[in-house]
Amino acid sequence: MAAVPNYAYFQGKIVPYSEAKIGVMTHALNYGTAIFGGVRGYWNDAEEELFIFRPQDHLKRLYNSAKLMVMDIPVGPDELMERMVELLQMEGHRQDVYLRPMAYFADEIIGVKLHDLQTEVTLFSVPFSKYVANDTGAHVTFSSWRRLDDNMIPARGKIAGAYVNTAFIKTDAVRAGFDEAIVLTADGHISEGSAENIFMVRDGIVYTPPITDNILEGITRRSIIELARHEGYTVIERSIDRTEVFLADEMFMTGTAAQVTAITKVDHRVIGDGVMGPVASRLRQMYDDAVRGRLPEFRHWNYPVYEKMVVKS
Repeated sequence: MAAVPNYAYFQGKIVPYSEAKIGVMTHALNYGTAIFGGVRGYWNDAEEELFIFRPQDHLKRLYNSAKLMVMDIPVGPDELMERMVELLQMEGHRQDVYLRPMAYFADEIIGVKLHDLQTEVTLFSVPFSKYVANDTGAHVTFSSWRRLDDNMIPARGKIAGAYVNTAFIKTDAVRAGFDEAIVLTADGHISEGSAENIFMVRDGIVYTPPITDNILEGITRRSIIELARHEGYTVIERSIDRTEVFLADEMFMTGTAAQVTAITKVDHRVIGDGVMGPVASRLRQMYDDAVRGRLPEFRHWNYPVYEKMVVKS
Protein backbone atom coordinates (compact mmCIF):
# COMPACT_ATOMS: atom_id res chain seq x y z
CA MET A 1 0.00 0.00 0.00
CA ALA A 2 1.32 3.42 -0.97
CA ALA A 3 2.05 5.90 1.79
CA VAL A 4 -0.66 8.48 2.38
CA PRO A 5 0.00 12.18 3.04
CA ASN A 6 0.49 13.51 6.54
CA TYR A 7 -1.76 16.51 5.95
CA ALA A 8 -4.57 17.75 3.72
CA TYR A 9 -6.27 21.10 3.22
CA PHE A 10 -9.90 20.36 3.99
CA GLN A 11 -12.93 22.53 4.78
CA GLY A 12 -10.85 25.70 5.00
CA LYS A 13 -7.88 24.53 7.05
CA ILE A 14 -4.94 22.15 7.00
CA VAL A 15 -5.67 19.06 9.07
CA PRO A 16 -4.12 15.62 9.60
CA TYR A 17 -4.89 13.55 6.52
CA SER A 18 -6.90 11.06 8.60
CA GLU A 19 -9.38 13.84 9.42
CA ALA A 20 -10.09 14.79 5.79
CA LYS A 21 -13.17 12.64 5.23
CA ILE A 22 -16.41 12.88 3.28
CA GLY A 23 -19.67 10.98 3.57
CA VAL A 24 -20.69 8.22 1.19
CA MET A 25 -23.67 10.30 0.01
CA THR A 26 -21.41 13.14 -1.15
CA HIS A 27 -22.56 14.37 -4.57
CA ALA A 28 -19.06 14.31 -6.09
CA LEU A 29 -18.54 10.68 -5.08
CA ASN A 30 -21.89 9.58 -6.48
CA TYR A 31 -21.90 11.58 -9.72
CA GLY A 32 -18.29 12.51 -10.50
CA THR A 33 -19.05 16.21 -9.97
CA ALA A 34 -15.57 17.33 -9.02
CA ILE A 35 -12.69 19.06 -10.76
CA PHE A 36 -9.03 18.68 -10.01
CA GLY A 37 -5.53 19.71 -10.92
CA GLY A 38 -2.31 17.78 -11.19
CA VAL A 39 0.67 19.88 -10.15
CA ARG A 40 4.28 18.75 -9.84
CA GLY A 41 6.92 19.90 -7.42
CA TYR A 42 10.56 19.20 -8.32
CA TRP A 43 13.45 18.92 -5.90
CA ASN A 44 16.66 20.79 -6.81
CA ASP A 45 19.38 19.19 -4.72
CA ALA A 46 22.01 21.85 -5.48
CA GLU A 47 19.76 24.63 -4.20
CA GLU A 48 17.99 22.47 -1.61
CA GLU A 49 14.73 23.84 -2.93
CA LEU A 50 11.41 22.39 -3.98
CA PHE A 51 10.02 24.17 -7.04
CA ILE A 52 6.32 24.05 -7.90
CA PHE A 53 6.07 24.01 -11.69
CA ARG A 54 3.80 26.68 -13.19
CA PRO A 55 1.33 26.70 -10.27
CA GLN A 56 -0.51 29.82 -11.39
CA ASP A 57 -1.21 28.21 -14.77
CA HIS A 58 -2.52 25.09 -13.07
CA LEU A 59 -4.77 27.15 -10.83
CA LYS A 60 -6.07 29.14 -13.79
CA ARG A 61 -7.06 25.87 -15.46
CA LEU A 62 -8.70 24.68 -12.23
CA TYR A 63 -10.84 27.82 -12.08
CA ASN A 64 -11.66 27.48 -15.78
CA SER A 65 -12.80 23.90 -15.10
CA ALA A 66 -15.01 25.32 -12.34
CA LYS A 67 -16.67 27.62 -14.89
CA LEU A 68 -17.49 24.60 -17.04
CA MET A 69 -19.07 22.87 -14.04
CA VAL A 70 -21.09 25.90 -12.86
CA MET A 71 -19.03 25.72 -9.68
CA ASP A 72 -18.14 28.60 -7.37
CA ILE A 73 -14.85 27.82 -5.63
CA PRO A 74 -15.09 29.34 -2.12
CA VAL A 75 -11.46 30.52 -2.02
CA GLY A 76 -9.60 32.69 -4.52
CA PRO A 77 -6.56 31.52 -6.50
CA ASP A 78 -4.14 33.62 -4.43
CA GLU A 79 -5.33 32.08 -1.17
CA LEU A 80 -5.31 28.60 -2.67
CA MET A 81 -1.74 29.20 -3.82
CA GLU A 82 -0.79 30.13 -0.25
CA ARG A 83 -2.39 26.95 1.06
CA MET A 84 -0.49 24.86 -1.51
CA VAL A 85 2.82 26.29 -0.34
CA GLU A 86 1.89 25.97 3.34
CA LEU A 87 0.87 22.34 2.84
CA LEU A 88 4.13 21.46 1.10
CA GLN A 89 6.14 23.21 3.81
CA MET A 90 4.34 21.21 6.50
CA GLU A 91 4.99 17.96 4.62
CA GLY A 92 8.68 18.89 4.32
CA HIS A 93 9.25 17.05 1.04
CA ARG A 94 12.85 16.84 -0.17
CA GLN A 95 12.02 14.91 -3.33
CA ASP A 96 9.78 15.19 -6.37
CA VAL A 97 6.10 15.41 -5.45
CA TYR A 98 2.64 15.47 -6.95
CA LEU A 99 0.15 17.98 -5.60
CA ARG A 100 -3.58 17.60 -6.14
CA PRO A 101 -5.97 20.54 -5.71
CA MET A 102 -9.61 19.52 -6.00
CA ALA A 103 -12.98 21.25 -5.83
CA TYR A 104 -16.09 19.17 -5.42
CA PHE A 105 -19.82 19.38 -4.76
CA ALA A 106 -20.09 18.44 -1.11
CA ASP A 107 -23.87 18.16 -0.62
CA GLU A 108 -25.05 14.80 0.66
CA ILE A 109 -28.12 14.42 -1.53
CA ILE A 110 -29.56 12.23 -4.24
CA GLY A 111 -30.12 13.99 -7.56
CA VAL A 112 -28.05 14.71 -10.66
CA LYS A 113 -27.49 18.43 -11.27
CA LEU A 114 -24.85 21.17 -11.15
CA HIS A 115 -26.86 24.06 -9.73
CA ASP A 116 -27.66 25.01 -6.12
CA LEU A 117 -24.85 22.91 -4.68
CA GLN A 118 -22.14 23.69 -2.14
CA THR A 119 -18.51 23.59 -3.29
CA GLU A 120 -15.64 22.51 -1.05
CA VAL A 121 -11.91 22.51 -1.80
CA THR A 122 -9.19 20.10 -0.76
CA LEU A 123 -5.45 19.72 -1.37
CA PHE A 124 -2.95 16.97 -0.73
CA SER A 125 0.55 16.01 -1.87
CA VAL A 126 2.48 12.76 -2.24
CA PRO A 127 6.01 11.81 -3.32
CA PHE A 128 5.99 11.01 -7.04
CA SER A 129 8.45 9.75 -9.64
CA LYS A 130 7.59 8.06 -12.97
CA TYR A 131 4.06 7.67 -14.29
CA VAL A 132 4.96 5.58 -17.35
CA ALA A 133 7.65 3.11 -16.31
CA ASN A 134 9.01 2.67 -19.84
CA ASP A 135 9.23 6.39 -20.51
CA THR A 136 12.20 6.28 -22.89
CA GLY A 137 10.67 3.70 -25.24
CA ALA A 138 6.94 3.25 -24.69
CA HIS A 139 5.02 0.72 -26.79
CA VAL A 140 1.49 2.02 -27.29
CA THR A 141 -1.68 0.93 -29.04
CA PHE A 142 -4.64 2.67 -30.63
CA SER A 143 -7.48 2.37 -28.18
CA SER A 144 -10.84 0.97 -29.24
CA TRP A 145 -12.38 3.63 -27.01
CA ARG A 146 -12.90 7.17 -28.31
CA ARG A 147 -12.11 10.40 -26.52
CA LEU A 148 -15.09 12.20 -25.06
CA ASP A 149 -16.44 14.92 -27.32
CA ASP A 150 -16.65 18.56 -26.22
CA ASN A 151 -20.45 18.35 -26.52
CA MET A 152 -20.52 15.36 -24.16
CA ILE A 153 -18.03 16.17 -21.39
CA PRO A 154 -15.43 18.83 -22.24
CA ALA A 155 -11.95 17.27 -22.28
CA ARG A 156 -10.31 20.70 -21.95
CA GLY A 157 -11.26 20.71 -18.27
CA LYS A 158 -10.12 18.24 -15.61
CA ILE A 159 -13.54 16.94 -14.62
CA ALA A 160 -13.42 13.93 -12.32
CA GLY A 161 -16.24 11.95 -13.94
CA ALA A 162 -14.63 12.24 -17.37
CA TYR A 163 -11.67 10.21 -16.18
CA VAL A 164 -13.69 7.01 -16.37
CA ASN A 165 -12.99 7.37 -20.10
CA THR A 166 -9.29 7.49 -19.26
CA ALA A 167 -9.60 4.45 -17.01
CA PHE A 168 -11.20 2.35 -19.78
CA ILE A 169 -8.42 3.36 -22.17
CA LYS A 170 -5.53 2.77 -19.77
CA THR A 171 -6.68 -0.56 -18.34
CA ASP A 172 -7.41 -2.14 -21.70
CA ALA A 173 -4.02 -1.04 -23.05
CA VAL A 174 -2.03 -2.28 -20.08
CA ARG A 175 -3.90 -5.60 -19.89
CA ALA A 176 -3.15 -6.12 -23.58
CA GLY A 177 0.58 -5.72 -22.85
CA PHE A 178 1.11 -2.09 -23.91
CA ASP A 179 2.52 0.79 -21.90
CA GLU A 180 -0.09 3.31 -22.99
CA ALA A 181 -2.69 4.07 -25.64
CA ILE A 182 -3.45 6.69 -28.27
CA VAL A 183 -7.08 7.75 -28.42
CA LEU A 184 -8.94 8.96 -31.49
CA THR A 185 -11.66 11.57 -31.79
CA ALA A 186 -15.09 10.52 -33.03
CA ASP A 187 -14.02 11.50 -36.57
CA GLY A 188 -10.85 9.41 -36.41
CA HIS A 189 -8.12 11.97 -35.76
CA ILE A 190 -5.47 11.65 -33.06
CA SER A 191 -6.70 13.20 -29.82
CA GLU A 192 -4.31 12.29 -27.00
CA GLY A 193 -3.10 9.46 -24.81
CA SER A 194 -5.11 8.14 -21.89
CA ALA A 195 -3.86 11.11 -19.85
CA GLU A 196 -1.18 12.69 -22.03
CA ASN A 197 -0.95 15.06 -24.96
CA ILE A 198 0.62 13.72 -28.17
CA PHE A 199 3.45 15.06 -30.35
CA MET A 200 4.70 13.77 -33.71
CA VAL A 201 7.91 14.69 -35.56
CA ARG A 202 8.07 14.40 -39.36
CA ASP A 203 10.91 15.81 -41.46
CA GLY A 204 12.11 17.98 -38.60
CA ILE A 205 8.73 19.60 -37.93
CA VAL A 206 6.90 19.05 -34.65
CA TYR A 207 3.15 18.48 -34.90
CA THR A 208 0.55 18.25 -32.15
CA PRO A 209 -3.27 18.04 -32.27
CA PRO A 210 -5.09 21.34 -31.75
CA ILE A 211 -7.10 22.02 -28.61
CA THR A 212 -10.26 21.63 -30.73
CA ASP A 213 -9.55 17.89 -31.17
CA ASN A 214 -10.93 17.14 -27.70
CA ILE A 215 -7.66 17.35 -25.79
CA LEU A 216 -6.88 18.58 -22.31
CA GLU A 217 -5.38 22.06 -22.58
CA GLY A 218 -2.14 20.70 -21.18
CA ILE A 219 0.31 22.91 -19.33
CA THR A 220 3.18 20.52 -20.05
CA ARG A 221 2.08 20.56 -23.69
CA ARG A 222 2.23 24.36 -23.70
CA SER A 223 5.65 24.27 -22.03
CA ILE A 224 7.05 21.81 -24.60
CA ILE A 225 5.74 23.93 -27.47
CA GLU A 226 7.52 26.96 -26.00
CA LEU A 227 10.74 25.02 -25.37
CA ALA A 228 10.68 23.57 -28.89
CA ARG A 229 10.23 26.97 -30.51
CA HIS A 230 12.99 28.35 -28.28
CA GLU A 231 15.27 25.67 -29.74
CA GLY A 232 14.33 26.64 -33.29
CA TYR A 233 11.89 23.85 -34.08
CA THR A 234 8.79 24.63 -36.09
CA VAL A 235 5.70 23.55 -34.15
CA ILE A 236 2.39 23.17 -35.96
CA GLU A 237 -0.93 22.52 -34.25
CA ARG A 238 -3.18 20.60 -36.62
CA SER A 239 -5.26 17.44 -36.85
CA ILE A 240 -3.22 14.25 -37.28
CA ASP A 241 -4.46 11.20 -39.17
CA ARG A 242 -4.10 7.75 -37.64
CA THR A 243 -1.80 6.41 -40.36
CA GLU A 244 0.53 9.41 -40.16
CA VAL A 245 1.73 8.00 -36.86
CA PHE A 246 3.21 4.96 -38.59
CA LEU A 247 5.25 7.23 -40.86
CA ALA A 248 6.51 9.52 -38.11
CA ASP A 249 10.21 9.97 -37.40
CA GLU A 250 9.45 10.41 -33.70
CA MET A 251 6.48 10.32 -31.35
CA PHE A 252 6.24 11.39 -27.75
CA MET A 253 3.66 12.11 -25.06
CA THR A 254 3.60 14.89 -22.50
CA GLY A 255 1.77 15.53 -19.25
CA THR A 256 2.29 16.61 -15.68
CA ALA A 257 2.53 12.99 -14.60
CA ALA A 258 4.09 11.54 -17.78
CA GLN A 259 6.46 14.50 -18.32
CA VAL A 260 8.11 13.72 -21.70
CA THR A 261 7.61 10.06 -22.60
CA ALA A 262 9.05 8.76 -25.88
CA ILE A 263 6.93 6.42 -28.03
CA THR A 264 9.02 3.97 -30.03
CA LYS A 265 6.36 1.45 -31.18
CA VAL A 266 2.68 1.76 -32.04
CA ASP A 267 0.69 -1.44 -32.47
CA HIS A 268 3.91 -3.41 -33.06
CA ARG A 269 5.07 -0.96 -35.75
CA VAL A 270 8.46 0.65 -35.07
CA ILE A 271 8.43 4.45 -35.01
CA GLY A 272 11.49 5.99 -36.66
CA ASP A 273 14.59 4.07 -35.63
CA GLY A 274 12.82 2.35 -32.76
CA VAL A 275 14.56 4.43 -30.09
CA MET A 276 13.94 7.83 -28.55
CA GLY A 277 14.78 10.36 -31.25
CA PRO A 278 16.89 13.53 -31.05
CA VAL A 279 13.96 15.95 -30.78
CA ALA A 280 12.28 14.09 -27.93
CA SER A 281 15.64 13.56 -26.24
CA ARG A 282 16.53 17.25 -26.42
CA LEU A 283 13.12 18.45 -25.23
CA ARG A 284 13.05 15.87 -22.45
CA GLN A 285 16.37 17.14 -21.09
CA MET A 286 15.31 20.76 -21.45
CA TYR A 287 12.06 20.07 -19.64
CA ASP A 288 13.86 18.37 -16.76
CA ASP A 289 16.21 21.35 -16.47
CA ALA A 290 13.31 23.80 -16.67
CA VAL A 291 11.17 22.20 -13.97
CA ARG A 292 14.13 22.13 -11.57
CA GLY A 293 14.93 25.80 -12.08
CA ARG A 294 18.14 25.20 -14.03
CA LEU A 295 17.17 27.27 -17.09
CA PRO A 296 17.44 30.99 -16.25
CA GLU A 297 15.25 32.06 -19.19
CA PHE A 298 12.41 29.87 -17.88
CA ARG A 299 12.97 30.42 -14.18
CA HIS A 300 9.66 32.30 -14.00
CA TRP A 301 7.92 28.93 -14.33
CA ASN A 302 9.29 27.84 -10.94
CA TYR A 303 7.81 28.77 -7.57
CA PRO A 304 10.17 28.04 -4.64
CA VAL A 305 8.50 26.45 -1.63
CA TYR A 306 11.11 26.78 1.10
CA GLU A 307 12.35 30.23 0.10
CA LYS A 308 8.88 31.40 1.13
CA MET A 309 9.13 29.63 4.50
CA VAL A 310 7.73 31.62 7.38
CA VAL A 311 9.53 30.92 10.66
CA LYS A 312 7.00 30.88 13.44
CA SER A 313 8.05 31.90 16.93
